[in-house]
Amino acid sequence: MNLDVTYPRRKTTPCRVGSITMGSGHPVVVQSMITEETRNVEACVEQIIGLAREGCEIVRVTTPSLGEAECLEEIKAKVREQHGDVPMTADVHHQGTKIAIEAAKHVEEIRVNPGLFVFRKPSDKLEWTEAEHAAEREAIKDSFVPVVEACKANNRAMRIGVNHGSLSERMLVTHGDTPDGMVESALEYLKICEEHEFTNLNISAKASRVPIMLAANRLMVKRMAEEGMAYPMHLGVTEAGDGQYARVKSTAGIATLLSEGIGDTIRVSLSEDPINEIPVCYEILQALGLRKTTVEYIACPSCGRTKFDLPTVLREVRNATKHLVGLDIAVMGCIVNGPGEMADADYGYVGAAGGKITLYRAKEPVKHGIPQENGVQELVNLLKEDGKWVEPGEKVSRNLTELRTV
Repeated sequence: MNLDVTYPRRKTTPCRVGSITMGSGHPVVVQSMITEETRNVEACVEQIIGLAREGCEIVRVTTPSLGEAECLEEIKAKVREQHGDVPMTADVHHQGTKIAIEAAKHVEEIRVNPGLFVFRKPSDKLEWTEAEHAAEREAIKDSFVPVVEACKANNRAMRIGVNHGSLSERMLVTHGDTPDGMVESALEYLKICEEHEFTNLNISAKASRVPIMLAANRLMVKRMAEEGMAYPMHLGVTEAGDGQYARVKSTAGIATLLSEGIGDTIRVSLSEDPINEIPVCYEILQALGLRKTTVEYIACPSCGRTKFDLPTVLREVRNATKHLVGLDIAVMGCIVNGPGEMADADYGYVGAAGGKITLYRAKEPVKHGIPQENGVQELVNLLKEDGKWVEPGEKVSRNLTELRTV
């Protein structure tokens, strides 16, 4: 398989979050958020390490008050002591100036929500004059510039994270409950950052409805280009729920944008244990050819021509080979479509007449007439002959099989 055949990526300014770089041709970064209360330090440490071991590359921690921000120092130290480096993001919302400044001392990234950062109680205003807009932008600067300076001083990243459900009243009155309001809200903060020569940034424009999420991200990219900006995009469908539909919904939003070249880091937001989010992220990226972290199995849906119990055989092949990260293995039920459909696979297991199977190396049949009961073992033997086999205990690292993203 030609591993360089990937979607053309949007060219972006790099954003460095500790040891991780997003954008600028780097692999799409996988991240999540813990659910433990930040003051429960030991529980946070355990959950962060669990996520990191599953493959999460940036972990977000809620930081609603100064007390939680101060806890980040101990959390960070214990994670480093017990596991090693895990880049972390402090999630800051209401009236967050002092909180964000404290958090910037301890973790690699600060997330700011423009709709809540300078919080105003709801009013009955039906319109905003330009003078009122200007006054509000000055109030934002007063609260936000110290955070920008703290990030610069501590070499931290910042995510400007806009949510459809938490736009400020000013943006709702001016732009409506629309992607336009989301984008303009983010741009106000981006322009302040640039005025103060801070560009270690990434942007998110999340919504719980996929069409709104898609429109907001496309518009964000367009408006940034018009402003001469090219910051990385963090993708996600927020509040997606749980179970299969949440996974489908998240995939519909994230994969659509990735296929258009938009997106540099992703989170699948599930109302479940956050560790369940990580495999979904990697599967989305693998399906699009952006990262390869598992074996790719190609298998037909089965039909009357199938020469064996395909679900059982696929399961047997997977159980024997799932640790061989980097390989593409096809399990095809018959000779009619099998060889053509599996043309890009490294190895193929194809049903033949008389209860036999044929093994392929790429497009070449190399072993014929194998009894079905011996098929999986013969596949393993072929892998050993070709030097592709490692014992299950020697599982290949994710990082050894990343695909280029440019």
